[in-house]
Amino acid sequence: MSRIGRMPVPVPHGVTVNVQGHTVTVKGPKGELSYTFDPDLTVEVRDGQIVVQRPSDHRRHKALHGLTRALINNMVQGVTKGYEKRLILEGTGYRADVRGDKLVLNVGYSHPVEIPAPEGITFEVPDRSGKQLIVRGIDKQLVGEIAARVRRVRPPEPYKGRGIRYADEVIRRKAGKSGRK
Repeated sequence: MSRIGRMPVPVPHGVTVNVQGHTVTVKGPKGELSYTFDPDLTVEVRDGQIVVQRPSDHRRHKALHGLTRALINNMVQGVTKGYEKRLILEGTGYRADVRGDKLVLNVGYSHPVEIPAPEGITFEVPDRSGKQLIVRGIDKQLVGEIAARVRRVRPPEPYKGRGIRYADEVIRRKAGKSGRK
């Protein structure tokens, strides 16, 4: 069996899990998420735990077993704690600002770049300098996608490190031109 797939997902207090047909719905204090899993697999709620089982040891079933369990675990974590991605803006004059439900980035272009927040995502700029940005939400995949979209506006460059990068990302720096040979 899959090492990930065979582990049951614990359901914390305050979270309700509903399995109807091939759809799992998880409700918690932060919101509600649902996922439609493969019809070959079975998902059951037993003794306060979610158990995912597969019908055979085919390669496809093994892959779907671990994937389904991981996605359901991410949903449970999302509705209880939520997810966040932190980004840092490096560069002279680079700053972020939140206006309503839009993120406004000034990152060296002739115009500010506006990114609308999709449903379930919030932007936060914790300091007044506008050099840090936090993307928050309950859907792990959506939080990562929006953070990647923000980073794509001005990816970090390797010579001076200017651009938008993740807080835990390390930019490999290159040496510039040498003055003499």
